[in-house]
Amino acid sequence: MTAKEIFELRKSKRVKEAYEAARQLYASDKSPYASSAMFWTAVDKLKQCIEEENNDEAAKIMKALERLFPNVPDHDGWVKSAFERCERLITNSHNKKNGYNEIAEHSQMGIWGEEVAADYLREKGFIILERDWHSGHRDLDIIARKDEFIVFVEVKTRRNIKFSTPEQAVDWQKRRNLRFAINHYIKFRRIADPIRFDIVTVVGEMGLPHPIITHFEDVEIMR
Repeated sequence: MTAKEIFELRKSKRVKEAYEAARQLYASDKSPYASSAMFWTAVDKLKQCIEEENNDEAAKIMKALERLFPNVPDHDGWVKSAFERCERLITNSHNKKNGYNEIAEHSQMGIWGEEVAADYLREKGFIILERDWHSGHRDLDIIARKDEFIVFVEVKTRRNIKFSTPEQAVDWQKRRNLRFAINHYIKFRRIADPIRFDIVTVVGEMGLPHPIITHFEDVEIMR
């Protein structure tokens, strides 16, 4: 297939076909026209990979573009502009992926911390009634019974306390949201028993034994 035919495929948005045809042509023809066909179809393919969240393939194509870029005619600056756009796409997709990973890891830490806290409470004689009870966008981590009390437990998990202690995250705004959720739960379940609010903090690494557990009982929240 000629470079002209490849550009026709590209115009018709047949990205994969144009890219594969350009690769075959470029394998035997390193002329400026063949290089241009390879460059522009690679740009299209990279964008497609980013849209499909195929970041590994996009990174490989970016390396190919880096090799191609100096050899592609660029009389009007479009090649340079396209190359820079691809660099930005790769950077943004990398940052997005890292952001997702951080969110996923944070979520896993929270789940682990709640499991540790629930096991701790059971050992202390608490009966776990409910976990992750939601009231709109607000949630209650653990609801338990201890003696005559219904106990609402907020769990905070951290790897370490270098920057702040976990309980410091239960600030005024968080306590306000918890009050709304607790009041909703009391009405929804028609609770008549005395209640209290506790905080359990878990500091440690997932998979490692002996996390540090601190239990703050009867924390002021209901005013």
